[in-house]
Amino acid sequence: MTGSIFFQGWSGPVRILIVGVLSYAALVLLLRLTGKRTLSKLNAFDLVITVALGSTLSTAILDRNTPLLDGLVAMGLLVLLQFAVTWTMVRRPGLHRLIRADPVLLMAGGALRPDTLRRERISDDEVLQAIRDSGGRTLADADAVFLQSDGSMAVIQREG
Repeated sequence: MTGSIFFQGWSGPVRILIVGVLSYAALVLLLRLTGKRTLSKLNAFDLVITVALGSTLSTAILDRNTPLLDGLVAMGLLVLLQFAVTWTMVRRPGLHRLIRADPVLLMAGGALRPDTLRRERISDDEVLQAIRDSGGRTLADADAVFLQSDGSMAVIQREG
């Protein structure tokens, strides 16, 4: 009984190898068929799909109670839904606004916008870090800082 937590026979590892390779190949094929957008990080919706795909792939590989076909169908469904929603977003601006967050101005003209920072749960130090990451040192080195749809910060450097 002691060894059972470390090794329970070869059927488990062999299943993981076979299902892992086949699941991975199917996922790569699905992603190639649906284009780059499927794994983009344009917004929170895209991130959720990426995480869900990873979780589904993991379940398909590791859960002995999940047949390979079920895992492949689940991954295909996620990719298909992602494709359908993004295809519709491009053609229906109202849906685009519903799913994707607009960029938010956090700092302009050397002054932070405290109400916006509080609402977005961003600290002054995080804005300063973004400015330093882009080559500046202080707030005065940037004309503006935006919180992008994907959660990253874009810094518009001050010229001069």
